[in-house]
Amino acid sequence: MTRTPLLSPPPSASPLRRRAYEVIFGHDTRAGRGFDVLLIGAILLSVFAVMLESVAGIRAEHGALLRSAEWAFTAAFTVEYGVRLWCVASPRRYAMSFFGVVDLLAVLPTYLSLLVPGGQVLAVVRILRVLRVFRILKLVQYVGEARVLGRALRASRYKITVFVFTVLAVVVIVGALMYLIEGPAAGFTSIPVGVYWGVVTLTTVGFGDITPQTPAGQALATMVMILGYGVIAVPTGIVTVELANAGAGARSSVRCTECSRDGHDGDARHCKWCGATLPETEPPSPWRAGKGVGSGVSGDGREDT
Repeated sequence: MTRTPLLSPPPSASPLRRRAYEVIFGHDTRAGRGFDVLLIGAILLSVFAVMLESVAGIRAEHGALLRSAEWAFTAAFTVEYGVRLWCVASPRRYAMSFFGVVDLLAVLPTYLSLLVPGGQVLAVVRILRVLRVFRILKLVQYVGEARVLGRALRASRYKITVFVFTVLAVVVIVGALMYLIEGPAAGFTSIPVGVYWGVVTLTTVGFGDITPQTPAGQALATMVMILGYGVIAVPTGIVTVELANAGAGARSSVRCTECSRDGHDGDARHCKWCGATLPETEPPSPWRAGKGVGSGVSGDGREDT
């Protein structure tokens, strides 16, 4: 059974439904591009209105106008979200997609403010909807680079997780030591306060609200500050290496028949370990390998020479 694409109208959709789909999701049509530009303008204006309302002086003088504008934007975005669900073949799949969740979060904060005063400030999350500008302006190269960055972050997640837990263990130990050395007299009233100081110092932020007073505490603080430079360097190095690996092209899953090792480059014809000829395989999909990487095809669809 063929699975219906996520962003497509139902086969039996009415002309009105298909037209709504073309306007809302048709980034290549004149009407679709006009709608997207209008939508992005409304998003930016709504976020700007929320930001202005948080300023006490402006809120006192124009609060009613800004709240009315926020409700008007929310009503428009709610209708737009409903139309998006109506004109796609699978409303549930779209609602669970990234942009579907962002579209929903864009309207919920204003309704939440009816139950939680001030909840409308969370409406700034709708700024994420501006990410559609990459599709509207056809900035495909940026989307491709975002995929490379995503692959690098996924590849380094285990190393970064181990590193984060190590840092957490260090700040807990440092916090306990500072509580023992300095005590409440210097502001270290508990171990959690010491852990807070350890995080601030280890990340080289240094608010200065709590400072060690004894020579022993200052010596420990000095070591933590020096260690903080390593905290910056280690994850940067991990992600940089994975970025280089991700940008180098997709790795082939072909296994050498001689040494049984894999991990070859996508366009490799011989084993990088023993030099044996690799078995013939289909060229990697350009959607997985990136634009023309290891596929023998350049970005414009022509064969490489």
